Amino acid sequence: MEKIAPVYIRHGWQKDGNGTSQLRTQLGLEKDKVNKARAKPETHAVDGVTLACGYFIKYVPFTGSNSHGYTHKGSVNVTPSPFKIITRPGAVKRGKEYGFFRRQLHFEVPDKSGTRKRKGGTITPFGVRIGDWVRAEKAGKVYIGYVGGFTDTKKTQKVSVCDYTWKRVGQFAPSKVELIRRNNGLCVA
Repeated sequence: MEKIAPVYIRHGWQKDGNGTSQLRTQLGLEKDKVNKARAKPETHAVDGVTLACGYFIKYVPFTGSNSHGYTHKGSVNVTPSPFKIITRPGAVKRGKEYGFFRRQLHFEVPDKSGTRKRKGGTITPFGVRIGDWVRAEKAGKVYIGYVGGFTDTKKTQKVSVCDYTWKRVGQFAPSKVELIRRNNGLCVA
């Protein structure tokens, strides 16, 4: 990303006063931390706006003829804009009105070694690909469906299998997933 735009790290609260929550307060933006299921800017977009503004506003030290301290330098005019959560069809789960992914930001946070979790990709390390038609077995029950994803960590190795509407039917041990037909590259959904 550094090749196309400046990149900087911003934490929720920082000693230098330039954290997301501190700049959000300076900009007069409120965050609804109580009801994150509501599709509104206060639950989803406010931190993104703050992070974007943080490039133009800094909390910096100053020294005057009879005073010193800290002040915000720079300015941003935050204006209202249309807001809509966009997601793939079928993502609405458990009766929620909007199919957004509340924990998506957790995928963006690197672990202690500085590595981010794997996202996306079509080829699994288990011999099947996203979109392949497979037979999967769990607890003596057989499922037929499409590979929708996989998990490959030190703790767990699973293949996600979805039905024809791309709703996940379960996660299965790779040894219990058998290829029926390879996805030939055409859109399966």
